[in-house]
Amino acid sequence: MAQNYVCPKCGNKSFETDEIRTTGGRFSKIFDVQNKKFTAVTCTQCKYTELYKGTTSGIGNVLDFFTS
Repeated sequence: MAQNYVCPKCGNKSFETDEIRTTGGRFSKIFDVQNKKFTAVTCTQCKYTELYKGTTSGIGNVLDFFTS
């Protein structure tokens, strides 16, 4: 993707990426476990952002629970 990215809004080819984690359901909200992971791709020119769903590991969720 990095080589072929073109912003769908302005046509810019430069971007930044970041990771976002969120809670996904009732119990994960109660225990503040962020078990949903997304990669955000943001155009450096117009700031248009797209989110792509990622996967989380079970051990990552457990560690998140104990470090919350």
